[in-house]
Amino acid sequence: MKPNAVKISQITDETTANNATTSFAVCWIKNEIEGIKIDDVLYSNVSNAIFFLDPKFQWKILKKEGTPTAGYILYLTNDVLNHPMLSNLHINKVRLFNAGEVPLFKLSPGIEKRTQAILEMIDELLGSELNHKEEAILSLLNTFFVYCDGQCNIKSVISNNNTKTHLVYNFKKLVDEHILQQHDVSFYANSLNISPKYLNECVQEVLSVNAKNIIIEQLLMRSRHALKFSSQSIKEISFELGFSSPDYFSYFFKTHTGNTPSALRKT
Repeated sequence: MKPNAVKISQITDETTANNATTSFAVCWIKNEIEGIKIDDVLYSNVSNAIFFLDPKFQWKILKKEGTPTAGYILYLTNDVLNHPMLSNLHINKVRLFNAGEVPLFKLSPGIEKRTQAILEMIDELLGSELNHKEEAILSLLNTFFVYCDGQCNIKSVISNNNTKTHLVYNFKKLVDEHILQQHDVSFYANSLNISPKYLNECVQEVLSVNAKNIIIEQLLMRSRHALKFSSQSIKEISFELGFSSPDYFSYFFKTHTGNTPSALRKT
């Protein structure tokens, strides 16, 4: 990896611009911004999101006055994106950086925290002299983009007024809040005061999957995390995730992953 192939900076200035850089930019935006101006068009609904900017775009992030930091900007050269560890990711296959539009990934609270932690580690590594730091940075970038690839994130195109995207984002927030108790689409549709059919239509249009798939992906993500990183028993995990029995949890997990919970735990 060439020097300065990966750079990262916190959004601390009142105005942060691309300054004619030739690098691709991945911006993780927190709530503390007024908006982002891209080719002289101001977009205001971009908080709690990640978006991707080709060098051809002229962009400027406008931070709210008095806030310490509003997120991170990750700069990547084309060589990094073409690295063997990253080149086969979905993020490259769909050419997110040069699709002619600005892809926007709305993040759920859980994913937002993980994203921040990954970017903070990249920032720390870039400023260090540790051995094998290049491999560590590439591994973190791979993890970061895998989260972006996941169905748990909402993929859309940046816009000022996208009602369906906003509704789907609210649906995803509700799933994140209630997934331990509620696995049915109808619960979330009722909470949003819409029909399950309309909720499915909106999710299908924005994400190209149905609403149930979002619930399943959230359950699988939490299941994998608990199985790999907690000392809870499979029985305890199953009840914590809202399943009626450990047997049904095992059936659900194997149906959607091809592995039993115990098999995953051994890997």
